[in-house]
Amino acid sequence: MDKRLPLLSSQMRFEADGVPASPVNSTCHRAKDVMIHPAVMPNGKKTRLLKTLLSSACERDCFYCPFRAGRDFRRATFAPEEFARLFMQLHKADLADGLFISSALAGGGIRTQEKLLDTAEILRGKLGFRGYIHLKIMPGAEKGQVFRAMQLADRVSVNLEAPSKARLAKLAPRKVFWEELLQPLRWVNEIRKTQPAHEGWKGKWASSTTQFVAGGADESDLELLSTTARGYDDLGLARTYFMAFNPVPDTPMESKSPTPALRELRLYQASFLLRDYGFDLEELPFTADENLPLPTDPKEAWAEIHLKHNPIEMNNATPRQLLRVPGVGPKTVKKILGARRMRELRDLSQLKKLGIATKRAAPFILLGGKKVASQARLF
Repeated sequence: MDKRLPLLSSQMRFEADGVPASPVNSTCHRAKDVMIHPAVMPNGKKTRLLKTLLSSACERDCFYCPFRAGRDFRRATFAPEEFARLFMQLHKADLADGLFISSALAGGGIRTQEKLLDTAEILRGKLGFRGYIHLKIMPGAEKGQVFRAMQLADRVSVNLEAPSKARLAKLAPRKVFWEELLQPLRWVNEIRKTQPAHEGWKGKWASSTTQFVAGGADESDLELLSTTARGYDDLGLARTYFMAFNPVPDTPMESKSPTPALRELRLYQASFLLRDYGFDLEELPFTADENLPLPTDPKEAWAEIHLKHNPIEMNNATPRQLLRVPGVGPKTVKKILGARRMRELRDLSQLKKLGIATKRAAPFILLGGKKVASQARLF
C-alpha cells in the first residue's frame, strides 16, 4: 500500500460526516491503517467509505486548520490517475464501497477543483466505478466545475465553516464567505431546480451538505442554526455537519479552549428538529446567551415548556403534533397513524411495540384522555 494513502486518509478525521472511522486490518490486501469509515447513504443503505484528501499541501493560512500554509506538518499529494487506480484496488479487494474525496488548496480553487474532477472522471469513465462518490467543492470553484461535479458525484459539499462573513474572518481571513463558499452551494441548488435530472449521475442530481466548526469563531448556537435553517430552506441542503473546535498545535488558535462534545451533539439534535420535525428556529429553546441548554435534549427542553401541562392526546393528534413528542420520530409517527386506525391506543405497552421511547414520551402525552406518566411499570 502506498504510504501516502494512510497519511491522507487519517488526516480526513477533521472532515465531519457522522460515525468515526476504524482502521482496516487486512494484511492480505495490504490495506492496514487505511481509514475506512462506516457510513449511511442518503437512501439509508450502510456502506464503507474511504475518506481521503487528494493533497494536504495548502496555500491558505486558516487560523484553526492543521493543513495551513507554513505549519510544520507532514504532507502528501496524489496525481488524479494514480489515486484513482489505488482506490480501485481497494474497491476490487472488497475493502471500500465508496469514496469521499477532498483536498487542501494549492494553486487556487479552480486548479484544485480540476484535479478532483479529473479523479472522479477517471474513476467513472476510464475505470468504470459506479459506486458512491462524495466530491468536495473547493472555495472559488467555477460554476461549470460545480455542474460537472454534480454530474459525477452522488453528493457534493462546501464547508461554510462559520455562520457569517464576520465569523469566518476569525477562522479563515483569506476565505470569502459569499463568493467562494455560499455561491457554489447556490449553484448546486440552482442546477437541481433548473437542469434535467437525467443529466445527473444515474439520472438524478447529487445531494449537498455543509459543515461548521462549532465554537471556533465564538459564534452562538443561534447563529449556527440560523444559517443551518436557511441552508435547508433556501439551498436544499440534505444535511448540516458540525465539528466541535479542537485546538491544533502550531496554529494561531492553539491556546483556545476546545468546544465541548456535548455542544456538538445538541447542535445536531436541533438541526434535525429543523430538518425533519417541523420545528421553526424561533421554537428552539435558546438560553439568554443564544445557546442551547447543554444538560437537556432541545426537543425535551421544548416539551417541558409547552407539553408538560398541555399533553398531546396520541389518538387524535396530527402528524405535526406527534413529531413534537420526545421519543417519537418520523418513522414512528407513521406507525402510530396506522395503529390507531385499527384500534384506540390505551396504554404505553402499545406504544412501546411501535418503537416509541416511552420513558421519554410518557410525561407529555395522553392515552384515551388520561395522563400516563405514572405508569412506570409499563416502560
